[in-house]
Amino acid sequence: QVQLVESGGGSVQAGGSLRLSCAASGYTYSISSMAWFRQASGKEREGVATIYPGGSSTRYADSAKGRFTISQDAAKNILSLQMNSLRPEDTAIYFCAADYGYRALVPRYYKYWGQGTQVTVSS
Repeated sequence: QVQLVESGGGSVQAGGSLRLSCAASGYTYSISSMAWFRQASGKEREGVATIYPGGSSTRYADSAKGRFTISQDAAKNILSLQMNSLRPEDTAIYFCAADYGYRALVPRYYKYWGQGTQVTVSS
């Protein structure tokens, strides 16, 4: 089992920045993929960014490219998402996810999920 706990959400004005963190614990040494997803009110959950072991490779949704950066502190089992130039359409609950396989940025491929952290961007 893997436990994931997100933190760092909040409210910010458009153009501002936030940094999300996800602390992983439990059976983490075989984790191969970690990712951030988000779900806006009334919408389906969508991928934001994913990172593979040791930060060797990252993938971003088009909406996140150039503005968001995913990173991982493997020694501390912490996943981060630096979000810059935030827009009102970035408003959503952001979830951290993990899985033992090499997973594409698709929600149904991930087994472990955090409880989510709210990000609100005002115009």
